[in-house]
Formats: sequence, C-alpha cells, structure tokens
Amino acid sequence: MGWLTVLPPLVAILIVLWRKEVILALFGAIFTSEILLLLADKGLAPGLGFIASIDRITDVFSGASNTRLLVFSLLIGALLAYMRQSGGVTALVDFLVHNNMTKTRRQAGLLSFAVGIVLFIESNLSILTSGILSRGLYDRFGLSRERLAFVIDSTAAPVCILLLFNGWGAYVLGLLNGYDLDNPVQILIGSIAFNFYAWLALAIVLYTILADKVHGPMRDFESISAQAAEAEPEFAGSKPRYMLVPLCVLIAGIFGFMYWTGDGDLIEGDGSRAILYATIVASMTAYGMMLASRRFSHIELVKIGFTGMSELLPLVTIVLMSIALGASLKTLGTGAFIAGLADENLPRLLIVPMLFAAGALMSFTTGTSWGTFALLVPIGVPLIQTLGLPPALVLSAILGGGIFGDHCSPISDTSVVSSLAAGCGLLDHVRTQLPYALLGGGITFVLYIIAGLFML
Repeated sequence: MGWLTVLPPLVAILIVLWRKEVILALFGAIFTSEILLLLADKGLAPGLGFIASIDRITDVFSGASNTRLLVFSLLIGALLAYMRQSGGVTALVDFLVHNNMTKTRRQAGLLSFAVGIVLFIESNLSILTSGILSRGLYDRFGLSRERLAFVIDSTAAPVCILLLFNGWGAYVLGLLNGYDLDNPVQILIGSIAFNFYAWLALAIVLYTILADKVHGPMRDFESISAQAAEAEPEFAGSKPRYMLVPLCVLIAGIFGFMYWTGDGDLIEGDGSRAILYATIVASMTAYGMMLASRRFSHIELVKIGFTGMSELLPLVTIVLMSIALGASLKTLGTGAFIAGLADENLPRLLIVPMLFAAGALMSFTTGTSWGTFALLVPIGVPLIQTLGLPPALVLSAILGGGIFGDHCSPISDTSVVSSLAAGCGLLDHVRTQLPYALLGGGITFVLYIIAGLFML
C-alpha cells in the first residue's frame, strides 16, 4: 500500500500532540491500520475496523511471551510497593548518604549509570535494577524521575549493543549467519567502533551527570524536584535489607532463570520467562520478609501488592496497545516499506547514513529495535556483497539507527519500562529524552557521511 502504510504511526503522533493521551493515540493507530488492512483485503466499510482492532488487541494474549511481559509489568508494581511500604527504599538511601557512599548529586547519577553498564547482559534487567535502586537517591538529591528515566534508558540499549556478550549479540549474529559472509563474528565486533550513536548516547548521559546540567523540557521537572528535595523520609525505623534482599533476588533470579531456560547457556535463555519468574520470586521474598517482621498482616500485604499493581495499570495498557500496534503494522508492511526506501537510487556516499535514518524511522514507528534489525539486515548485507561496502560500517548504521528510533518512540517497550522503573509519566519521559536523542542522532548522521568519505 506504499505510503499509506506510514499513516497509522502518523495518526498516533498527531493524537499524542493534540490530546496528550498515549492510549487513545495507540488505539487510533491500531484502528487506522486495521481499516487499511480490511480495505486492501476485502474492500469493506471502515465500520468493521473497530471489531478488527479489538480482535488485534485480544490476539496479543495468544502469544505466551506477550502475556508474560504483561503479567511481569503488573507484578513489578507489587514488588515496588513492597519495597516502598516496608521502608527499605528510605532506609537504603539514608544508609548510603549517612555513610558517605553517595554524598552528591553527581554520585547519585553515577551510581545509576554504573549499574546500567555492569548489568549489560539484558536491557530490561539493567533498566529495572538501576531505576529501582536509584529512585530514592534521585528524590533525596532533588533529581527528577524524568532524568532518571533518561539515564537508565539511554544507558541500557547502547551498552547492550556495545558489550555484545549477551542476547543482543547472539540475536544479531544469528541474523548475519543466514548469509554468505566471510566472518560474521569479526563483522559484529568491528561494528562496535562505528556505532556512533551508542557511544554518543553514553557520552551525553555522562555529560549530564558530571556537569550536572540538563537542557530542554527536563529543566522544568528538575526545578520541581529540587524544591521537594528536602522532604522528610516517609518511613523510619526500617532496614536497607527490605529493599536490597528482594532486589538481589530479582537480579540473581534473572541470571539463574536465563541459564535454566537456555539449558546451561546464559545467552540462549528466554528473557521474558526469566524476568517473570524472577519478579515472582522477588515479590514473594519481599512479602515473606515483611510478614516475618510482624509489622504487616497478610491482608495488609495483599492490599499493598494490589495497590502497587493498580498504579501501573495505565502503563500495562500502553504495553498491551503497543504490542498490538506492532503486530498490526507488521501485517500492514510499514517496516518493510520504510526499509525499502533505503535501497532505492541512493548515491553511494549516502547509503550508510540513509540506512541509519531508515532504521531510526522504522524503529520509531514500530517501537522495536530488534524488529528493525531483522528487516534491515536483509537489505544491508546484499549492499555489502554487491557494492563492496564496509560490512562493519553498514551493520553499525543499522544497529545504531534501531536504537536511536527506539529512544525517540513513545510506543517502544524500553521507553515504557524505563518510565515504569523510574516512576514517571511515559510522555514526560519521551518528551524530556527527545532533545538528547535527536542531538546524538543528528551528529551520528553527519559522522556516517564523514566516514563514507574515507572508507568508500
């Protein structure tokens, strides 16, 4: 359907700008996509688009991995509520501050940045751990939750695509192995140096932490947070272990279940199953510790857990809609159409920059970087083979473009998880992160042109 395949994402963007409502925007995009599919298939009246949209949304639950993601998104709310109501978050912040382990705003920022780097094995693990651990510290030092969401989001994926001993590396290598390439591993490793966007994203995050400066819409949130920084702790008399133990169980559980689901191979493990199982075990651990303290009854803990889940229900609904929209756009062919634009009548010098731009646009409109990799690698590899383009440079543009678009997209799962972990609004997170992502993306586009002058 050509350019019409881009209409649903445009509808979503327009509704977001008009109504500032993500759920309505996502449903509008799904509805538009389903109408186009019906018209292309049977030429039926648009009235059936509503029924088709409902069917598309309910079909999300037919996939086990999708259902696990939605259940996990609810259960993490219970875990966060247990950590908060037990007083463990406040106690840990007090411990770090009073023992001079985190004395300044910069140190609080560096802690969240360092955790994101250390846990490069899985992006959601990095985001969740860093976000949960740092929320209280950011509140104490007057740093906004939106800033935290930016730090953990812009650290996780770039680190995962640069330190490739993880599921990301295995996935991309699997895509490359389907082609007659001399040394896919060497190409993958070589792409690290040319993944300009990933390096720039990390550098920009580090700049905001070390210089303690933010720009654009984030400054408004920072001023509000700075005024509330001296608020007294909500809980007293608790211990850091009420947060640390469940958090350690969550981290260890993800690693353990990744190893188990991968039959002894950590990289081959099932991430969605591992995170769900680990979250359940961590929530049970937090529940057990609070019950054993005799400060809470079973009834109170059940209420706390369901209250925590209810707080995340809007975000879970966004995740549900995002998955449904991604499936609808895949059927419509939006990603394939955008990918094809990068392969038509381009000057040799602009092929690599346009692959980066196509990856960004595709990832932005579909909300998935991995799906972008799967669609653009089959276009990039033939260009390598027929035109003799540098393989590492081409691959780096595809990978970097996918991450760049993901950082800008309000329907990206990592955007949703980052706002969830940081405890801020999804649209606030996207709006405050966008200037930094656009800066990194713009510089990257120019760098690929410069690299082409020397390498092509």
